[in-house]
Amino acid sequence: MATRAMNFKMEESDLLDMRQVAAVYHMSMTELIRAAIKEYIGELKRDPYYRLTAQVQDASPEETEEILDAIEDLSDEDLEIASMKRFTV
Repeated sequence: MATRAMNFKMEESDLLDMRQVAAVYHMSMTELIRAAIKEYIGELKRDPYYRLTAQVQDASPEETEEILDAIEDLSDEDLEIASMKRFTV
């Protein structure tokens, strides 16, 4: 897999924390950043919102027009929350 360089800005205190952690675990900053990002991305991908929406494709212009037309015809009463349920995944 190809790699690419990236530049980003961070607070100095966060950089100091990263340097300390990297030093304790005998890791380079690059290794630490890669591991942290990989873990965080994995966490986000396990999130129910991501899992429900990641494979959803954008609507075509025609579908978007149809959806907007339907929404415009709704009253405030139609948009009230009728019931709410919570679930844990």
